[in-house]
Amino acid sequence: MAVMAELISNSVQEMATNGQEPPVKYFSKGNDGGVLDAPVPLIEIPVVDLGLLTSPSTSAQELEKLKLALSSWGCFQVINHGMTSSFLDKIREVSKQFFAFPMEEKQKYSREADSIEGYGNDMILSDHQTVDWTDRLYLTISPEDQRKIKFWPENPKDFRETLHEYTVKLQETNNFLLGAMARSLNLEESCFLDQYGEQPLVTARFNFYPPCPRPDRILGVKPHADASAVTFLLQDKEVEGLQFLKDNEWFRVPIIPHAHL
Repeated sequence: MAVMAELISNSVQEMATNGQEPPVKYFSKGNDGGVLDAPVPLIEIPVVDLGLLTSPSTSAQELEKLKLALSSWGCFQVINHGMTSSFLDKIREVSKQFFAFPMEEKQKYSREADSIEGYGNDMILSDHQTVDWTDRLYLTISPEDQRKIKFWPENPKDFRETLHEYTVKLQETNNFLLGAMARSLNLEESCFLDQYGEQPLVTARFNFYPPCPRPDRILGVKPHADASAVTFLLQDKEVEGLQFLKDNEWFRVPIIPHAHL
């Protein structure tokens, strides 16, 4: 049976700006009012220092910390990854500039109905689907010959160059971490990299969450587990919102402005 995907007529940014009441498809099912905005505790998660991983005097201890983070948490904050705070701020800035453009500019990069790549929000696959309160820009960045440049914004002017530079730096960090993960398990350092292959698929997703009039019933992103082997997340420096599930309890993730999660 064929599944027909539909596009959402209005972006959440438009609805927030116009004071529009969110349609029922945005409301989380199975939650009574007041549940979603209940207090969530903050928890410190492991911080892995790549500088310490490269030092002969500290690498063994840091490898053990990495192993514990992966086995007990499944995530960690990465610092000393080689990207300056000013460069990370630039990534955040070009993203914010894009979403601040008029809708007609952003719609130049709108995704097609049967694809997730480009600007837009959730594909509507079912009448019973719950939709995320977010607008996003989703791009393939590697292999380079699979990039669909028509979806890469020309404005801001330095968006494409900045994203390409970010891609190169992240892949270096990713390769180093995969080697460290293997070493922490007493495996050959190239073990996971070999499984990746020479040209792994790498994608980027920029998320924009405007103020929501019903935070008690609507989620920016539904609970989910990423399908990728490794996900790098650059949090907003000022607005907290990321949560993760550990031991059947939700926790807020603290912001470390110069770190990747």
